[in-house]
Amino acid sequence: MGFKLCSVKNKLLFALNVLVAASLLTSCTEVQSTMVVPPIFSPTQATLEAESLTPYPTRPVYAPGTLVDYSAQDGDNLDAIASHFNTTVPEILEANPLMPKSITTLQAGYTLKIPIYYKALWGSQFQIIPDALYVNGPAQTGFDTVEFVNSQPGWLKNYTVFADDHMRTGGELIDLVAINFSISPRVLLALAEYQTGALSQPVLADNLRVYPLGYEDQFHRGFYLQLVWAASLLNNGYYRWRNGSLDEINRTDGTLEIPDPWQNAASIAFQHYFSQKLGILEYNHAIHENGFYMTYKSLFGDPWLNVQPHIPGNLQQAELVFPFAAGKTWAFTGGPHESWWGSGEPYGALDFAPATAGGGCSPTDEFAVALADGQIVRTEPAIAVLDLDMDGNERTGWVIYYLHLGLEDMVYQGQMVKTGDTIGHPSCEGGESTGTHVHITRKYNGEWMEADGAVPFNLEGWIAEIGVRPYLGTLTRKGNVITASDSASGHSAITAGIK
Repeated sequence: MGFKLCSVKNKLLFALNVLVAASLLTSCTEVQSTMVVPPIFSPTQATLEAESLTPYPTRPVYAPGTLVDYSAQDGDNLDAIASHFNTTVPEILEANPLMPKSITTLQAGYTLKIPIYYKALWGSQFQIIPDALYVNGPAQTGFDTVEFVNSQPGWLKNYTVFADDHMRTGGELIDLVAINFSISPRVLLALAEYQTGALSQPVLADNLRVYPLGYEDQFHRGFYLQLVWAASLLNNGYYRWRNGSLDEINRTDGTLEIPDPWQNAASIAFQHYFSQKLGILEYNHAIHENGFYMTYKSLFGDPWLNVQPHIPGNLQQAELVFPFAAGKTWAFTGGPHESWWGSGEPYGALDFAPATAGGGCSPTDEFAVALADGQIVRTEPAIAVLDLDMDGNERTGWVIYYLHLGLEDMVYQGQMVKTGDTIGHPSCEGGESTGTHVHITRKYNGEWMEADGAVPFNLEGWIAEIGVRPYLGTLTRKGNVITASDSASGHSAITAGIK
C-alpha cells in the first residue's frame, strides 16, 4: 500500500503532456534522454577560455589525520561532516572533547577540529549561496513572486501554462514549484534568468521553447516540467550533501571531482545540477563568481550579506504522535522515501494505512489525525499542512505535511487543531497509489527533514530508519522493531498510544 511517488509523477506528467501532444508516460522505466546547453545565455568561447587560464584556489595535500579548523555551517551534523572530510564521528569527538555526543545539528559558526584524510580532485571552494536562502524558509516571507515577475521585462510575465489542475501565470508557476519542492522562489527565478533570460528577454528563443532549461526528455517538455526536473535535481544535491551521501560529482566529459569538504549544501546543489548539463568550461563558469551567483546578485543583492542561519544548534523535533487515533492499529506501509514527488533525496516521508474492507483503494471511515497541536495553514485537494508554531506561516518552524487525504470531512485552512484531532480520511487521492493510506513528512524553517537524518522522525518514541532502498525501513523503540511492508503484512502493524 505504500505511496509510490513515481506513480504520482506519471499521472501529472501524463496530464500535462497530453496538452502539448507528447507521448504518454506509462511506467517508471528510466527513459534515455540528453541534455543540451541553451546557447543564447552561454558565455562566449573566448570568455570561457580566458577564465580557464586563471587558476582556481587549491587546498594543500594534508597528511592523514591532520587536524584542520572547520567553522560549522547552517544545518551541519557530525555524520555529514565526517563523510565530507573522509573521517569518522568518533575521531571528530576525540578531537573535540567538549562536544556532546548526542548533538543533532551544529550551531553555525562553531569552530571545531577535524582530522582530515585527503582525497584528490577536490572541487570548487567558491560558495554560491547560503543554505538559508536556498530553501523556501523564513527569508522568503513577504516576497511577492508574481509582483516581482510582472515588474520585469522578460517573457516569463506573459507566460501561462496549465499546471496542477489550474491555468497559471509565470509567477504563479514559480510559486507552485517553490512551495512543492520547498526551494526559494528567488533561487528558481535566478535560475530561469541565468539559463533562459526569463526576466530580461522579452521573447523566449525558438530553440528553447520545448526544453528551455536544456534537458531533452520527452516527458519534460515545456518550462513547467523543466523546472520540476531542475528542482528535483537541485534538492538531490542539497540533501545528499546534508546527509553525507554525496561524495563525488560526475561531469559530462566523464571526469569527476570530489566536493570541497568546506562547502555548504546549497553550493553543492548547484554544482550537482550544472555538472549534469554543462561541459567543463561552462560548468566552471556557472559555479564561480561570474556564473549563477552573479545573476542572483544582480536580481536580489549579495546573498551573503546579513544572512541568518535557519537551522539552530542541537535542533530537537517537536513531540509527535502517530497519524491515527490512540488505540488504533494501522500498518506501517512506507519507510523513509521521497518527501515530494520526484526522484531521490530528501527521503523524509513515512506512510501508514488503516485496514480497509475491500483492500486496495477502498474508502475508509478511519481518520488521519493531528500529530501535534497546530494550525492548518494550507489545504489543497489531498493535501493538508499543519503549522506547529501556529504563526500562520508555512515557511517557519516545524510543519507537518499530509498527502493522500480524501475530500470528505477534511480540515479547512485556518482551523486550529489539538493533538489527535481529525485531519481527513486516508485515501488514494493526490496521485496513483496501490492502496488507501496517508503520507506524512516534516519541514523545519522550510527545510525538509529527512526521516533518518540528524533529527530523525520520532513518533511516540518510535524512531524511523531507512532500509536498503526507499519505502523499506523500520520503526524502533526500546529494542522493538516494526518493519515497513507495502502489502500491510502482520509485522508492519503498529498501535498508537501505547506507552
